[in-house]
Amino acid sequence: MEQNTSTIFSGLQALVQTTIYGEPASKANSRRLVRLGGISRMIKSQKALSYSDSFRGQVKPLEVLLEGDLVVVMKIYYATRRPDLDESLVLDLMQGVFYQNDRQVKEKHIYWGLDKECPRVEIVLAKKDPQ
Repeated sequence: MEQNTSTIFSGLQALVQTTIYGEPASKANSRRLVRLGGISRMIKSQKALSYSDSFRGQVKPLEVLLEGDLVVVMKIYYATRRPDLDESLVLDLMQGVFYQNDRQVKEKHIYWGLDKECPRVEIVLAKKDPQ
């Protein structure tokens, strides 16, 4: 049964709700080893760099970043069944755009989807209820 991120949790007030088009790279597989000035370094893969640029081009940073503990609901639609479900690059890219640091995310609901024609990430951010 398909779930829409807007209906996954009805008791929380969405502070941010957005869709980012394109398929994110898995952070675990998004690094490559290169030699710079005789020193080996790990840098982002071309897919991760391209997705990062695309992400930044599609979002407008909030004037005031969200504070406090947050809940994220994310559905990642991949173009094929091959990629692992991995939200870590997207969480990193939201730093300085929606919130100060991804350590603010205290609860995650991450879902995998398949859409060969339109890979994307649907994101909802909400305030975490203090417990």
